[in-house]
Amino acid sequence: MQLRNYVLVTAGYWAFTITDGALRMLVLLEFNDRGFSPVSIAFLFLAYEFMGIITNLFGGWLGARSGLNRTLIAGLALQIVALVTLTVAQESWATWVTVVFVMGMQALSGVAKDLTKMSSKSAVKFVAGEGSLFKMVAILTGSKNALKGVGFFVGSVLLSAFGYDEALLILAGLIAVALVSVTILLNEDIGKAKVKPRFSSIFSTSDAVNRLSTARFFLFASRDIWFVVALPVFLSDVFDWSHEQVGAFLATWVIGYGVVQSMAPRVLRPAAHGPAAELHAARLWAVLLAVCSAAIAILVAADVATTFAVVGGLIVFGVIFAVNSSLHSYLILAYSDRDDVSLDVGFYYASNATGRLVGTMLSGCFYLWGGLELALWGSTAFVVATWLLTLRLPPIGRTAESPADTPVPA
Repeated sequence: MQLRNYVLVTAGYWAFTITDGALRMLVLLEFNDRGFSPVSIAFLFLAYEFMGIITNLFGGWLGARSGLNRTLIAGLALQIVALVTLTVAQESWATWVTVVFVMGMQALSGVAKDLTKMSSKSAVKFVAGEGSLFKMVAILTGSKNALKGVGFFVGSVLLSAFGYDEALLILAGLIAVALVSVTILLNEDIGKAKVKPRFSSIFSTSDAVNRLSTARFFLFASRDIWFVVALPVFLSDVFDWSHEQVGAFLATWVIGYGVVQSMAPRVLRPAAHGPAAELHAARLWAVLLAVCSAAIAILVAADVATTFAVVGGLIVFGVIFAVNSSLHSYLILAYSDRDDVSLDVGFYYASNATGRLVGTMLSGCFYLWGGLELALWGSTAFVVATWLLTLRLPPIGRTAESPADTPVPA
């Protein structure tokens, strides 16, 4: 394994992830305090998610043509621009002007995020050693989500301690350090295709990739339906939690989610008993996630131990969701051809971003129409769709690594 490149790619991704989580919390809490409605807050994130769709499609193509190190550097640079420019917004502006401006900067941040994510996760295919693909993907994905949780907490603390504009500038400084380091030290072309792919290749022709990508769409929409707007607004308005409490809970949830993702090879290894084990696990854990979501919705609707149902239930949801997500992150690399990996991963994460876009919009709408209960029922329906699609996934080819054969660290 090219350990140096793996460390550099991962470190750059980690730095970006902290600022990404912090920025989301800054925007959500700041504009909730300004009196924006749940739907208006959801709109602030729509451009972020929409640009993720476009960026993943084109970013995979660009990565295959120019190298993943260059798309990683571009993502870090764009995040600095977005963070600094957001400080221009003034409270005296008309609401619609503020919404349009913040949506624009969130769109730029969305481009930055998905260039960075696509570059980092695709690069693992090239720097992972023999037999270590699933382990390396689990570590990168899990650590990223844990640090995004740290970012949620950092964002809420920075907002309380320094204010909105100052917090944005502090985050821009963190990314600047990462950008300079990666630019100087990551001087090798990673993932550059031997033959430059045609533009039409941004759309996958693989049945396995297409089906997994659609399942990913429903999986991440199922989470964001309740997580992006409905949950933090519910905790703030119904439970009357402070900024720090909301940020701490969301941070803890995402950190725990990331830790479970990193441990997915350990969790799944006892059940692995053949070449179809990973597909069986994906189907089983999707069913468990649907049952969990429905159970929380029932308890909230019946007003039975609401605090326990929301806080405890969503922690359980996070554990099960993390295993599902880790399995999907492994499967896309296992299904991808080495020369086309950035294209397949880009297409896959375009579906992921589409799911987040739909989930974000529905999060605000469902909360407005029926509160957290309706958001949870929507989540349940989307998880069921995920499970149905996993039933259509074909077996992994003999050349792909199986979690059953993946060495797990002691």
